[in-house]
Amino acid sequence: MARIPYFDTSKATGRAKEVYEKLPNLNIFRMLGHSGDMIDGFIKLGNAILIHSELDPVLREIAIVRVGVLKGASYEVYQHEAISRKLGMSEELIKAIHEGPDAKAFDETQRQVMRFTDDVVKNTRASDATFNPLAEKLGYKQLQELVITIGFYTTACYFLETFDVDIEEPGHKSGVKLPGMKD
Repeated sequence: MARIPYFDTSKATGRAKEVYEKLPNLNIFRMLGHSGDMIDGFIKLGNAILIHSELDPVLREIAIVRVGVLKGASYEVYQHEAISRKLGMSEELIKAIHEGPDAKAFDETQRQVMRFTDDVVKNTRASDATFNPLAEKLGYKQLQELVITIGFYTTACYFLETFDVDIEEPGHKSGVKLPGMKD
């Protein structure tokens, strides 16, 4: 149960009101309403990561779910496992994210993303051992997108866990549609 009441989105004003007109009805967004216009920046960065990034969506979701697993953020894991499935990721691959970088389901790039994500979450600064091979494989732009993704979703996990945001009831339709998702 949430630690504070969810925001009544009908009371939003300013930029927040404009944002709520476009958002799916998810508890994370309802909780964010107390932050006022800050929700606008949060949504813009989230959309940049989910819609405008050049990072492969499967690699992105591997990193996001892994951050959620490492941070113990059940809401984040639940939502992004659903997105992962809609992207066509297998249950075996999703399960492997929970197991760790050495799980057999990963290809080499996915394994490197897992190791890098673990390193950044644990140590803040990635070691040369995880940074260099991924920089070579992804290039600088996608590597920076990956770091921004890890940081943003770490923040999201802190928010979700601090306010005990509830997972939506079974059958809830989020209305989330991202590029590459299957219906």
